[in-house]
Amino acid sequence: MALNTWIAHHAGQTPDKLALRFPGRELSYVQLAALVEQVSASLVAGGVLPGRCVAYLGYNSPEMLALLFACARLGAMFMPLNWRLAAPEHRQMLADCPPTVIFVEAPFLAQSQEFVVALKPAQRVSFGQAPTGWTSYRSFLAQAQGSALGDSAVRVGAPLLICYTSGSTGKPKGVVLSQNALVVNAANSIAMHDMTAADRILTTLPLFHVGGLNILTTPALQAGASVVLHPKFEPDAAYDAIERESITLTVLVPAQLEMMTAHPRWRSADLSSLRMITTGSSIVPERLIRAVHERGVPLVQVYGSTETCPIATYQKRDEAQRKIGSAGRPAANCEVRVVDDAGKDLGPANTGEILVRGANVMTGYWRDLQATASALRDGWFHSGDMGHWDADGFLYVDGRRKEMIISGGENIYPAEIENILIECDAIAEAAVVGRPDRRWGEVVVAVVVPKSGSGLSKEQVLQLFDGRIARYKHPKDVVFAGELPKTALGKVRKEEVRNLASGTMPTMMES
Repeated sequence: MALNTWIAHHAGQTPDKLALRFPGRELSYVQLAALVEQVSASLVAGGVLPGRCVAYLGYNSPEMLALLFACARLGAMFMPLNWRLAAPEHRQMLADCPPTVIFVEAPFLAQSQEFVVALKPAQRVSFGQAPTGWTSYRSFLAQAQGSALGDSAVRVGAPLLICYTSGSTGKPKGVVLSQNALVVNAANSIAMHDMTAADRILTTLPLFHVGGLNILTTPALQAGASVVLHPKFEPDAAYDAIERESITLTVLVPAQLEMMTAHPRWRSADLSSLRMITTGSSIVPERLIRAVHERGVPLVQVYGSTETCPIATYQKRDEAQRKIGSAGRPAANCEVRVVDDAGKDLGPANTGEILVRGANVMTGYWRDLQATASALRDGWFHSGDMGHWDADGFLYVDGRRKEMIISGGENIYPAEIENILIECDAIAEAAVVGRPDRRWGEVVVAVVVPKSGSGLSKEQVLQLFDGRIARYKHPKDVVFAGELPKTALGKVRKEEVRNLASGTMPTMMES
């Protein structure tokens, strides 16, 4: 079933079924289909043609999802913007892919004035009070009054979603995902979660990221399930939803899980409706995995990236306990390889680069032929992530190729050292990077955020590694910080951590 027909199909089959529940609002499938149709007609009236771009800056909302499906209906591209970024970062992305229409929620109107005037998109739509030069959302919808759209004939390979990478190590790149990529990714998710129309999904991750949008949310709407959508993550609201809505599936990245497990409700909350919790996006501490399992809920891991829509490998529910720390096996519609520098496939326990091939993989980076050619070679996406297989064919992610530390000719993967650090009860979070060294080329440095009142010393941190790993992998220095710099989904910005380790920026305990 083509993505641009999902909502209309369910509106015909189960019109009164709950599609979306949002604070203060409910939309059945027939109501969501009507909204998608109205938004589609309004976009056409605003000059949106196939291949044109529609941008959105705001929190999660039903309107945001309606815009995605309206763009699918028209063969246009949807660009959700990360609301945590600053105006100059938004300006850079919008200059790279100028939108025909941009939608902005009220909390972001002030900062948007810094870039939309200069870019002059064809139409600026405000969900709040419309400033001069803006159209209110109500007026935007009214411009479609009396008009109707005919049947659409959009290519399944048409570009639909453009998501900009975080830019944590340089200029952001626009990842282009086709309609078919989202269809195949939904099939991967449905197989991973054994999802049916009876499932009730909780979405708290931001929809500007493929993790929030495509691990469960769009697959749920393909399956005809119900989605409980929150504007943004808040632990109490998440607990309330799980208990009151009898949530069966949700995605929580490690940073969210840390907040959930540290919350006073963690031990008493009724989690009995949850079949599993899905996690990923960064290293998942084993103590966190075990904490969730102790509550009787399997914590399953998924591996992928923006470029893979994102599901490339996953665990199934019955594999979570026996394969703790694994990212699972290749997804239902994916091929995955682990190769050495010569492109030769590696056997179990040998670390190499992770390659992915499948219809869920991006078509390329927007207007960046060089980066596309570098990442997509012979049909395979070269992830830049390093990993290894175990004897049973399960993937373990060891870290990023560019994060690998070479000290005295030995390859050292930060993830191995970080896993030891985050097991320590006195450490809130930690990251490991290399520091240039005249003798060894690089030495290992641990940047550690101690828990309040722990009184943790450098010597105590270094003692954690005694007898655990080879001496050449031990950190040669420990830098204490008040917090680690992160992206919107809690991924650590390693380039900024390197600056902390080298002393070129304040440690945040000093600033």
